[in-house]
Amino acid sequence: MADALSAIPAAVLRNLSDKLYEKRKNAALEVEGIVKNLTAAGDHDKITAVINLLTHEYTYSPQANHRKGGLIGLAAATVGLSSEAAQHLEQILPPVINSFSDQDSRVRYYACEALYNIAKVVRGEFIFHFNKIFDALCKLSADSDPNVQSAAHLLDRLVKDIVTESDQFSIEEFIPLLRERMNVLNPYVRQFLVGWITVLDSVPDIDMLGFLPDFLDGLFNMLSDSSLEIRQQADSALSEFLQEIKNSPSVDYGRMAEILVQRAAAPDEFTRWTAITWINEFVKLGGDQLVPYYADILGAILPCIADREEKIRVVARETNEELRANQADPAEGFDVGAILSIARRQLSSEHEATRIESLHWISTLLNRHRSEVLTFLNDIFDTLLKSLSDPSDQVVLLVLEVHAAIAKDQYNFGQLLVFLVHKFQTDHTLLERRGALIIRRLCVLLNSERVYRELSKILEGEADLDFASTMVQALNLILLTSSELSDLRNLLKLSLVNAAGKDFFLSLYPSWSHSSMAIISLCLLAQAYQHASAVIQSLTEEDINVRFLVQLDKLIHLLETPTFAYLRLQLLEPGRYILLLKALYGLLMLLPQQSAAFKILRTRLKTVPSYSFNKEQPHHISEDGSMNEQNGIDFEYWLKRFQHTQQQHHLHSKSQALSGNIPISAKEAQKAEEARGVPDINRPPSRSSRKGPGQLHL
Repeated sequence: MADALSAIPAAVLRNLSDKLYEKRKNAALEVEGIVKNLTAAGDHDKITAVINLLTHEYTYSPQANHRKGGLIGLAAATVGLSSEAAQHLEQILPPVINSFSDQDSRVRYYACEALYNIAKVVRGEFIFHFNKIFDALCKLSADSDPNVQSAAHLLDRLVKDIVTESDQFSIEEFIPLLRERMNVLNPYVRQFLVGWITVLDSVPDIDMLGFLPDFLDGLFNMLSDSSLEIRQQADSALSEFLQEIKNSPSVDYGRMAEILVQRAAAPDEFTRWTAITWINEFVKLGGDQLVPYYADILGAILPCIADREEKIRVVARETNEELRANQADPAEGFDVGAILSIARRQLSSEHEATRIESLHWISTLLNRHRSEVLTFLNDIFDTLLKSLSDPSDQVVLLVLEVHAAIAKDQYNFGQLLVFLVHKFQTDHTLLERRGALIIRRLCVLLNSERVYRELSKILEGEADLDFASTMVQALNLILLTSSELSDLRNLLKLSLVNAAGKDFFLSLYPSWSHSSMAIISLCLLAQAYQHASAVIQSLTEEDINVRFLVQLDKLIHLLETPTFAYLRLQLLEPGRYILLLKALYGLLMLLPQQSAAFKILRTRLKTVPSYSFNKEQPHHISEDGSMNEQNGIDFEYWLKRFQHTQQQHHLHSKSQALSGNIPISAKEAQKAEEARGVPDINRPPSRSSRKGPGQLHL
């Protein structure tokens, strides 16, 4: 301290802390001259003493004017040191940088001015203290005083010039500092950071692209800033980096892909669009390096396919197609299970387009990696079954295609239909609304005869008799009305003359026995008219209830459709088809006279040409007239089996009655049916009774 006091006159020290700027400035010039002389003499000990004096007695003083004078003095001392200032920077810089956080804005301003002058002197040596200076500049960029901000901007430009000229700048040491500040929300700091990123990226010797994953998320975060200028600066920086990625032979796609996936779900539209655009380029450029990240990328793309903004939807769809076109192999890191998991999760999306693309992915994986997909079947099967209740018909059809692809082998085929029946059992609404659509589509995709045989086998042993009856009625209605099942109907028409027809007829009979009307329909379709008549005559009071009459009403209306055109034409030969007439008259006798169905059937029977039951005999009755066996079918046995099944239903109904669910008697059923009335086939249905495609009236 004594050395410093002896080197600097008392008047100079006094003026250095004067409240007038001119006096402080003149004193600083005196200090500059003194230090210059000491430097020339090589007396660095005294120079150190002078710097310590200026630091401790002035820059750390409680009085603002002393602090201002100290800062001017340190800058002057640096100028005096000139080329030898570098060896004293460790002393000079800390008090100056410390003054950036001074409470007095004028002190902060003088600190900027001092550091600016110091930087001009030392230039390249400044780089070795860059991180401390950068940290100070970052804070100053958000200063509340506009004069300080202005001074800081001038200093910032000078430091940028120094960095771009230097070959000593360490990007490795700088990046952690940058990364820590990238998520700051202050708009001035954000502008400061983007400015530095842009400048450093422009320096050929600095590889900012290699460190892009460290600050990429921060840049994307700025895209949603409230300031248009910041958004534009961030977008400009990102566009430049994306262009560099396209031209670079070596890029770390993986780390950046993880960031982009997160940003693709951002609430801000511009951020989402930029992220999905980057992902699109990555999918095209990334090659094998990106394969392990396909699942994450898919998780980002699928929701964007249904984005409210069209430009995002367009890019997302293009990216999805690019991704699906890449036929990666599990050996390359392609994770089938992860992709399936993403697709399964997106099946719960509220957006139809996303659900559709998820199903396309599952279908694609089944085609390319069937064995791997089947190992994850337990994970996706329940979700696929639930998707059958999707409000979109297109989604349901695609789900059925996936189910059909899974069910190519016998085991999975059987499992599918078992689970499907269980799904119908637990969700009656699904059976009513989508049952026809589901069954018809599966019949097209998996062979209709095979589907019906398997369903019949499952329902034959169904313990829930009410559900078995309902399900059989649904299957029967689909069989009688669906254009896709015309081959099955033609096969059944040959039941009495053809081995294949007989085999199929007998495969359905056990389960169809759960519904008397289904059995009667089956017999009419198979032209087993005597057996149909026998079934009708075997019906008891317990059989003829409201449900039966409703089903009978439907059958009468179906008899007027093209499906049963052959049967109506057979009425032209009453002598030959007397047993058909007997069956139809039997049905007529069961119908309430006031019902529309009664009038329809009676009108039809009145058109039959005159005949005599006694004079004509059907040409195919056996000599003993029994007709209990035709084409090897023991109808007497099957009638007993039907009656046994119906007896089980009767016992079930009585059990329900004992538990409080009183069954409706035949007379009550008739009254209910008469009161209800049956819709006239010639009258269009009411709005409330109309059903959409694939819906059933059960």
